[in-house]
Amino acid sequence: MPSLRIHLDRLLEDAAPKVARQDLTYTERLALVRKHGNFSLAYSTAVQQELSCFGGTDGYIAFGTKMMHHFALGDPVAEPSDRPDFIRRFVEAARNPWFVQVSEETARVLAGLGYQVNCLGVDTRLELPAHDFSGKRNETVRYSERWLLKRGFSFAEDKRTVSPDEVRRLSENWRADRIVKRWEMAFLNRPFSYRLGPDMRRFVLHGPDGGLIALLDFDPLFSGGEVIGYTTSFKRKHVDATPHAEVGLTKFAVDCFRGEGVSVVTLGLSPLAENGPSGFIESSFWRHAFQRAYESAWVNRRKFNLQGQAAFKRRFHGAEKPTYIAFRHGTFVQMLGLLRLVKAL
Repeated sequence: MPSLRIHLDRLLEDAAPKVARQDLTYTERLALVRKHGNFSLAYSTAVQQELSCFGGTDGYIAFGTKMMHHFALGDPVAEPSDRPDFIRRFVEAARNPWFVQVSEETARVLAGLGYQVNCLGVDTRLELPAHDFSGKRNETVRYSERWLLKRGFSFAEDKRTVSPDEVRRLSENWRADRIVKRWEMAFLNRPFSYRLGPDMRRFVLHGPDGGLIALLDFDPLFSGGEVIGYTTSFKRKHVDATPHAEVGLTKFAVDCFRGEGVSVVTLGLSPLAENGPSGFIESSFWRHAFQRAYESAWVNRRKFNLQGQAAFKRRFHGAEKPTYIAFRHGTFVQMLGLLRLVKAL
């Protein structure tokens, strides 16, 4: 029998403002992403089947609903010139929804609609080919790669030859060492799949004995039907793996992309990092709350290693591009709904 909590969630979701949902198929979402998916979360909005879509065959806004409120994920997947209209129509239909992990362009439109806009964190971008791993500041990154190769480790791109069972065993081993072991986060992340989705790329590290030690999955970034870059979507490594494993494998993948002429690789969101003033009208309460959460030893030890995420990505000396969260009122209950949507609570 469904739990009382599930029943209450359904009642609250039924009480949320009614939004006309477009029943786009998986194939239709991916087709739109291939045209307009030039931001880090675009691919994820297409493959998270539990998300709803507002819009039509010319584009969509992906959103989730929790505790009587709607939360848009990322920018609209639409022609950039059409995105402001998608945003305005969704704000009217959903009655002041939140927007989570959006770009400066989307934040600017929302600010013009009376929204408060706070920094949510930064997305680390490696602009290629200008970014490389030469120079003193990248010495530790190069050392990780050399350390692994000297000890018999090997890098490769998985051309869908690594068995799903081997990937499953690695993922289960990795999950056993996580702060939260019982479930994976959602919305901002999606459940890990042992098999790659269309256009995704996977890079792997094998140990001297041939065993799978670590993997990195990347989602594609598109413009006009062409792949222009990749963004890190998943990482898994054995709990006993050397700290050099993830660093060396990231360098290997980025070097491969650079050699292919890819223009950008993003390492994904560092939540709540660099959470200063947004430059827009914002909630000082939530800015200070985000700062306290980022600095909290308890949060980093018991909930999510925010500082560790940011420190790892800064090893690669990319450009940190701010991302934003926007709301009209920003109540505690609405924030609780978002935290439950991402399964942080």
